[in-house]
Amino acid sequence: MKGFAWKAMVAGLILTGFLTAGAKAQSSDNDECSDATLKGDYAFTVSGTIWVTDTQGILEAVQRDGIAMTHFDGTGGLSQVDYVLSGYNNLPKPPAAPPSDPVTGFHTDETGTYMVYSDCTGTFTINSPGSIITVNFVLSDHGRAIHTIVTSLMMLKPDGSKVAVQALIHSEGHKLGRIREELD
Repeated sequence: MKGFAWKAMVAGLILTGFLTAGAKAQSSDNDECSDATLKGDYAFTVSGTIWVTDTQGILEAVQRDGIAMTHFDGTGGLSQVDYVLSGYNNLPKPPAAPPSDPVTGFHTDETGTYMVYSDCTGTFTINSPGSIITVNFVLSDHGRAIHTIVTSLMMLKPDGSKVAVQALIHSEGHKLGRIREELD
């Protein structure tokens, strides 16, 4: 019995050592991200659902899918073009048609700000002629990939007032351009 107790105690000490080492490795795993980590052009796929009220006051779910190209300037500013489609064609028309590129049909004139935290999470806000979108994100692959979820979608009315729209939208973005091998 003494031998079993001794072996259990030694195994427990070894396990504690591994768990402590893992906790130390995780707590010191700080990628030191900053606004500069998110610099360049990122291609996004966007997918999700918004809920709109129809003319009879009934709340309806509408599937949204799209693509976007976002330029992050490395200092907290962004610009974007996007092309988003809805699951059906009877959505209420926006207060004013967003500016669009006559060749591609992409919506233009979307600008905003962003902030990257040292743990590689962050937030950005997109201001477009008809809406304000706030997003939380996580960076991966040393800032070459970004994973987002919309936390707030506000539609702008012609009188300047804002209307909150319920939304569950996410996107995945990848940095464009050649990637050089990094020397670690």
